[in-house]
Amino acid sequence: MLGTIIGDIVGSPWEFRRIKTKDFPLFGDRNGITDDTILTIAVADALMNARDPAESLRDWARRVKPGKHVAGYGKKFINWVAAPTVQPPYGSLGNGGAMRVSPAAFLARNLNDCLDMARQVTEITHNHPEGIRGALATAHAIFLALDGQDAPTIRAAIVETYDYDLSRSVDEIRVVHEYNETALGCVPEALTCALEARDYEDAIRNAVSLGGDADTLASIAGGLAEALFGIPDDLRAVGLAYLPENMKEILAVMYGSRGESGATAVLASDPAG
Repeated sequence: MLGTIIGDIVGSPWEFRRIKTKDFPLFGDRNGITDDTILTIAVADALMNARDPAESLRDWARRVKPGKHVAGYGKKFINWVAAPTVQPPYGSLGNGGAMRVSPAAFLARNLNDCLDMARQVTEITHNHPEGIRGALATAHAIFLALDGQDAPTIRAAIVETYDYDLSRSVDEIRVVHEYNETALGCVPEALTCALEARDYEDAIRNAVSLGGDADTLASIAGGLAEALFGIPDDLRAVGLAYLPENMKEILAVMYGSRGESGATAVLASDPAG
């Protein structure tokens, strides 16, 4: 889950300054958290604390704002959040369900549990079949990686279960990829960025270099890459420095629920922690 958040922070300056290279600075004064991080935390809060996921998303979106220089929410989601009461889902086929779903994989006891939770936190907004497919595929891939499965096994499982085309390389995707906010136009590409990577950082650089919806591509790739490779301590420390304390608290509890040492697992590398 922290891999999703760091991917979001790294990708945030490049969503509308699109690049087609892996040679770029990971962090700078234009980086920050976007809706991807805020809603990932909201999903974790809902799943860990038995909160209604719609209420949790609305609560976190109202209380925590994206970084100063980065993009925010889509118009349909803004209207959904701004309504005085929880509204029905709005049929989204966008990538927003996939970018926030990683806590379902990290908290699940088994694959069925993972997919049930992923569907629960997705269909409150993204109830279009493509929106749900993207979120389920993302959570499924992360769960398999956490279970110790290797990249070829994960790739085969996602292709078979979700009928995604994962045959192209990152280099092949980069040539043709354009900005796309749909689940179908982002999830297969983002998963490929992680499955082809050498390590966590390489996965994030792959995602940003596609020249598309960089923060969300890197969020999705980052969640899977964390499960495959772990996160280097230096990236962990810098990424955590962008987060408010209430988000760090959610992360510490979530990692503690996985049998890790809570605050130690998440905050040990944070110089301010």
